[in-house]
Amino acid sequence: MKVQNNPYLSALQIQDQFLSQKSSTHKVPLPKGSASFQDILAEKTGRSDGGLKFSKHAAGRLADRNIRLTDEQMERLSDGTQKAGAKGIRESLVIVDQLAFIVNIPNQTVVTAMDQTEADTNIYTNIDGAVIM
Repeated sequence: MKVQNNPYLSALQIQDQFLSQKSSTHKVPLPKGSASFQDILAEKTGRSDGGLKFSKHAAGRLADRNIRLTDEQMERLSDGTQKAGAKGIRESLVIVDQLAFIVNIPNQTVVTAMDQTEADTNIYTNIDGAVIM
């Protein structure tokens, strides 16, 4: 049905207008010295290099137990996480030196961390694989 002399568009007319327009995305150049959204997101989520991030719980455990990771230990933890992911493990125990980490592989997130010498028992639950580095 076509209505004459009506200042309003019908739903079909609006649909035709939007479907006939070609969508285009324009990249807006960033001013010098400013960070992109991706850079800011990576910084806020703790993944500046695309690597592992630590949950709030894991970061608290590290601080409470005064555990400091060296660059070499972080690299080994990251390598262990990649190996676990390659084997299809979803929740992994990764042991680096005397430190034990539970890592959620799909999210690349360290869920908890502990020093094995402080653990009452060496029992780890809710994991489906382990990597010893």
